[in-house]
Amino acid sequence: MRVPGGRNPASGPWPSAPGTAYPAPPVRGAPGHRSAPRPVSAARQAAARAPRTAAPAGTDDNGPVNEPLPVTRSVDFGTARLLPDIDCDRAWLLTVDGAPQSYVDLDDPARLEFEYTRRLAHVIDVQEPRDAPLDVVHLGGGALTLPRYVAAARPGSRQLAVEADRGLISLVEDVLPLPPGAGVEVCAADARAWVEAAPENSADLVVADVFSGSRIPAGLTSVEYARAAARMLRPGGTYAANIADGAPFGFLRSQLAAFREVFAELAVIAEPAVLRGRRFGNVVLLASRTPVDLAALARRCAADPFPARVEHGAPLTRLIGDAVPVADQEAQPSPEPPDGAFGIG
Repeated sequence: MRVPGGRNPASGPWPSAPGTAYPAPPVRGAPGHRSAPRPVSAARQAAARAPRTAAPAGTDDNGPVNEPLPVTRSVDFGTARLLPDIDCDRAWLLTVDGAPQSYVDLDDPARLEFEYTRRLAHVIDVQEPRDAPLDVVHLGGGALTLPRYVAAARPGSRQLAVEADRGLISLVEDVLPLPPGAGVEVCAADARAWVEAAPENSADLVVADVFSGSRIPAGLTSVEYARAAARMLRPGGTYAANIADGAPFGFLRSQLAAFREVFAELAVIAEPAVLRGRRFGNVVLLASRTPVDLAALARRCAADPFPARVEHGAPLTRLIGDAVPVADQEAQPSPEPPDGAFGIG
């Protein structure tokens, strides 16, 4: 991916592979590398066949031009920019205050440039019943990358995206509209408040990717929040969240301790370098009351261009150690990423 102006997402000390334009993904949406050839699941094949929607072209003094232009708009929580990928028609990078938030390819919803987004898609792929429609709640909307993926990979799914930024919702609706019949409702609301009010047993899958700037809000880090999220899920349902941390993993350990209070099954997905504490990065937290097909999930994650490991059982218990769940009264946002951890020039 390249964005206009000759400068590309450059996110600090993350290692780059030869021939890539930008580094491996750090926190909340820093782009991952272009995908290498890999086996394509039935779900991803379905997503690639999704209906196409129109993308905006730019204008100049002589009228419309074919090449799309960057779009900048003030939204509720900052300044949002939609940057066209000049290497791929109808693909866009969303940033808010310079921080990459989402990448969307309108012609191929299965093209997931951010590695953590790909891992969340693997969770969607292994959710039972396989290849059947799901009821999915997305906490945090961004440019609706994963709702587009689910709509294409699991036709007939009912989805709700909860996004607090009304201005961002309007921008995405105007510039990157969902395809007809996507089955996605977008709700302008605070994620924690919405979860507390949600009906019981109403979702097969809850996907949380909520950041205020570069940090997860404190209200989404407590054991009370974990209980509220669990209440939404049907038997066999799964909760999956994108979080960010680094050694000594104080935040990750507290999150695992909180969700262990509520869910019988826990796992995390991350690159080995992150799990070994070599760098700050994204970790997908997975929680369920019933077993998840972790073997299938691990195969998918290992086959990615930047492989990730699925950790569960005894290694996770050792990681949690003496960490205790955090209640609402003591809850804190996730840690601030190191300087230069992500952003674009």
